[in-house]
Amino acid sequence: MALADKATFNKRITKLYSYWKDEMKDIDAISTVITGEDDITYSKGSHLMVWLFGYELRDTILFFTQKDIYCISSKKKTDFLRPLRDSLSKKDDLPNMSLHTKAKGDSGEGLMKEVVEAIKDDCKTIGHFVKDPYQGPMAKAWKAKLKELSADIVDCSPQVAYCLAVKDEAEIGFIKKVSQYSADIFSKYVRNELMNIVDEEKKVKHSKMSASIENIVTDGKKYLLPGMEQDVVETCYTPIIQSQNYSLKFSASSNDNKIDYSNNSSILVMFGARYKSYCSNICRTVLVEPSQEQQDNYDLAVTFLESVYSEMKEGEKLSDIYVKCVSLIKEKKPEWAENFVKNIGFATGIEFREPSLLIGPKNETKIKKNMVFVVQLGFTGLKSGGKEYAIMVGDTVLVGDSGVSVLTPSKKKIRSIGIFLKGDEDEEEGEDEDNIMDNITRQSKRNTVLENKLRYEQGNEATRKEHQRRLTDQLNKEAKERLSAMKNGVVSKKKARAIVAYKNLINFPHNDSDIKDLKIMVDKRHDTVIIPIFGMPIPFHISVIKNVSKSEEGEYVYLRTNLNIPGSAVMKDSDLPYPEATYMKEVTYRSSVRKDPDSGKVPATNLNNAFRIIKEVQKKFKQQENEKKEMEDVIEQETLKIVQTKGVPRLKDLYVRPNLSQKRVMGTLEAHSNGFRFHNNHGSTIDIIYSTIKQAFFQPCDKEMLIILHFYLKHPIMIGKRKTYHIQFYTEVGEIMTDLGKSSHMYDRDDIEAEHAEREMRQKLKGAFKNFIEKVENLTKGKIEFDTPFRDLGFYGVPYRSSCLLQPTTHCLINVVEWPPFVIELDTVELIHFERVQFQLKNFDMVFIFKDYTKKSRSYQYSSHVIVRFSKRMAKFM
Repeated sequence: MALADKATFNKRITKLYSYWKDEMKDIDAISTVITGEDDITYSKGSHLMVWLFGYELRDTILFFTQKDIYCISSKKKTDFLRPLRDSLSKKDDLPNMSLHTKAKGDSGEGLMKEVVEAIKDDCKTIGHFVKDPYQGPMAKAWKAKLKELSADIVDCSPQVAYCLAVKDEAEIGFIKKVSQYSADIFSKYVRNELMNIVDEEKKVKHSKMSASIENIVTDGKKYLLPGMEQDVVETCYTPIIQSQNYSLKFSASSNDNKIDYSNNSSILVMFGARYKSYCSNICRTVLVEPSQEQQDNYDLAVTFLESVYSEMKEGEKLSDIYVKCVSLIKEKKPEWAENFVKNIGFATGIEFREPSLLIGPKNETKIKKNMVFVVQLGFTGLKSGGKEYAIMVGDTVLVGDSGVSVLTPSKKKIRSIGIFLKGDEDEEEGEDEDNIMDNITRQSKRNTVLENKLRYEQGNEATRKEHQRRLTDQLNKEAKERLSAMKNGVVSKKKARAIVAYKNLINFPHNDSDIKDLKIMVDKRHDTVIIPIFGMPIPFHISVIKNVSKSEEGEYVYLRTNLNIPGSAVMKDSDLPYPEATYMKEVTYRSSVRKDPDSGKVPATNLNNAFRIIKEVQKKFKQQENEKKEMEDVIEQETLKIVQTKGVPRLKDLYVRPNLSQKRVMGTLEAHSNGFRFHNNHGSTIDIIYSTIKQAFFQPCDKEMLIILHFYLKHPIMIGKRKTYHIQFYTEVGEIMTDLGKSSHMYDRDDIEAEHAEREMRQKLKGAFKNFIEKVENLTKGKIEFDTPFRDLGFYGVPYRSSCLLQPTTHCLINVVEWPPFVIELDTVELIHFERVQFQLKNFDMVFIFKDYTKKSRSYQYSSHVIVRFSKRMAKFM
């Protein structure tokens, strides 16, 4: 037995006695006994010992009074407690501890008599844990001795449970670790195992699946978080797997029936891991080939759960939370009310289920900060397609300053939790019943499409060609309908800006000397060129001038001005108010280079100056127009709501792309109420509102030198003087450049230590980024979900100038390691066209044609051309 933690003991005994003084004034003493004969997992006395001492002390009696703590136990245990007793004796505000050592095999009745004699005058009311089921000789003897005191013996379980329910920092740390452990086991093992069972049509019993989860929980080393010890991990209860005859109680068991994974079935999974005596729990419903009604019902159940989370705040009554949830159910789905569970959760900690802190209709207890609850919502008796099913979802949550934090962040949206089945080939419309049955009998396997799996089953050449023919016919039909609609309908176009030199006559420079002398005059203020025609000064806006040229022939200078007219490539008919009018195409002026004898000036000076100034104004006008065009789709973001508390999710030591300045500067990324804020050491900031984020990606540092958070935006934002749809925050995990001139040996100690340090750094950074992502997803209640690419399905291609690894995610095909990034949303792709496909070539072209044909071809909005190297991964992705 290790040494006792004196600091933790003193802190917690102080907390217990402070609570006793304030909330249990009518109780003079607290008694508990634990015997070695009974094998009991959960009891109040055991929990109190673990909370105070860090260990459960069997064959031990503890008796607390206002001034003293009496302990009767064996020599080994009293020796363990002696340092704690010594630490108490040094503090006046804490009780003294009296240790009584009993001999081996002794029942301890003599020592019990001594303790009873010492306390008989001070104890009128004794609190004990009435539901502790210890029945050994030592327990019976101690109960008999207490009866001799003629004191009132009352149950103090609810009061002590409420004191222990408020967790300290160390307890929260343990619960966070074990909760994440439970979530990882579900996401990385249970979900994949169920998927394989459905995919391969295995006949697996509920009890066998339950046993396999229990084995993984107790021996799942690869799922352990850094710092966790496997030998102190156990299950809170036997895992529960149900697909029929649903019971939503934790006392339910997994029967020996086979798991039902037929269409419209639901598989309930409930289990919890326990680490250093602290419990967690996760509950999920895996829907197999759900109907649309089932998907909507599941989403609604998740909405109800999130509404419960929003109500769980410090000071709220547990009964009010339940009543509000039931009211919402009756409002949205009144027929579900009779199928709803009787309580929606309970406080947890060292004891898995605290009966006095149930979230039910009759519990008036108020929530306190740092309480941990298991919250779950369940509905039974639901029907879809004549089949009965159930839904249950739940998490372990921590009550904080601004609401709850979900500690089991495994995704629970339908797209992440559902299993959707597909046959070997799609059935054609209009097939008769016999053909459909023939197709069904030919299907030997079913492919399962889940969030983190992409399946590809290659048929024979004839099947492939037939499938391609059907797709081609469907696309041609849709294209014909689209073109017909464009021909018959009115296509809305953006109204062109009217070309006006002067809005009114007042702005015209009548008094300018060049105009009076009928010379060419350039009005820079209004971007207008005024030229004399038939003795009249006529203004032309600079945008009407196509180009201007100057030439010298002999004694004359010629200034030729070409104008934009309707029908030209630059100016369309719709851009002009009178497209059928007569327009002037060009005008040429001639002037002499000789001095005028009367004025002494060179007439050609006006043409030379006009030519130079027109060029300058054209350049300036084009630059302004390009800037306006660039800023057209840039919208002004809403104001970022800053959270002033210290607990805001934060990632430090990050770089940003695109750069805020020419030199890279580290900064910090913070998640606030409605968006992110990045600020660097030079004081520059970038704000990204959650509502502007279209896709969020997390690129791990596995086999990469960067670890990245990448955001693809709905609308561009300005970074410096440039707009961008993509912004990413990253840090380097090792040396990107290597000195090839350095000679080293494979067993060189420095190199081995450097590799070990880099490996540890990768794990540390990955943990920090994942922790930040979980906090952000909890803060945004799932509105922002980070997608992680599937590296195993990646293939090499050249979207820009260099070859890079293109990796699919759940909804996109991306490469965010190289800059500029490459992101294509697969939902926006109409079809993929292959070019230059020849057997003697290893590379070919893959063109993405997008569904939105209204957009102009800019960058890769209309189509994206990628040079791809053929590989098995490429085929698997397709």
